[in-house]
Amino acid sequence: MSALWVIVPAFDEQQRLPQTLAALAAQDDVDFTLVVVDNGSTDKTAEVARAFAPTAPFAVHVLDEPEKGVGCAVDTGFRTAIAAGAAYLARTDADCLPRRDWIREIRRGFADGAELVCGHLVARRDENRPAARAAFRGMVVAAALFGRYRSKNRGPDYLVPYQMHAGNNMAITADLYLRCGGMPRMPSPTDRTFLNRVRRCTTRIQQRRAMVSENSMRRIYAYGVLGSARWYLDRGPGRRTADPR
Repeated sequence: MSALWVIVPAFDEQQRLPQTLAALAAQDDVDFTLVVVDNGSTDKTAEVARAFAPTAPFAVHVLDEPEKGVGCAVDTGFRTAIAAGAAYLARTDADCLPRRDWIREIRRGFADGAELVCGHLVARRDENRPAARAAFRGMVVAAALFGRYRSKNRGPDYLVPYQMHAGNNMAITADLYLRCGGMPRMPSPTDRTFLNRVRRCTTRIQQRRAMVSENSMRRIYAYGVLGSARWYLDRGPGRRTADPR
């Protein structure tokens, strides 16, 4: 059994999930176990994952997590993997496309001594034109700067400065996951809360630009830039649904 497990939370992702699964199957290192956590989908997300399992080059588990919220789905997946013996945990989302060397870059981060490895955020190339991808890069830079100087992310209890972290492109040791208390069981966004938990427990956090899982921009398209900023600042989705599809 592999020591590395990959967790993919999914809600109503029957359209995009096959692309994510194909990207994972195309990794140049397939020595991992995959867990897809269906978070109460109303479509055929779970059926898509189960149909993929017999064809996959790695073991696949499909879990049902009825408690609403990506944090609930991630936490259930991570703790299930740890109970089964996982030493290392990685996560991407069901609308993301991990590049072919994603797993290899995760392993390199752990080999360098990191306990949390944070990947590089880029927009999906198949869904966005160059101008939109460039705009996304600008938004990521702005969000990283804002997060670094935001008062809520600063304080004597943090062992390292705030660094941009995306839950859909990260990997963590099982030991650190348990030490920090794990993913908050709440609806998205959970990234900042989780990272701040980690920052209270370790200095061994690595930003790895070569670790890329291409990110969907559909929330930005659905909410707009200001609406997306409101959502990431934990002020809710406004009048919009919390799960744009």
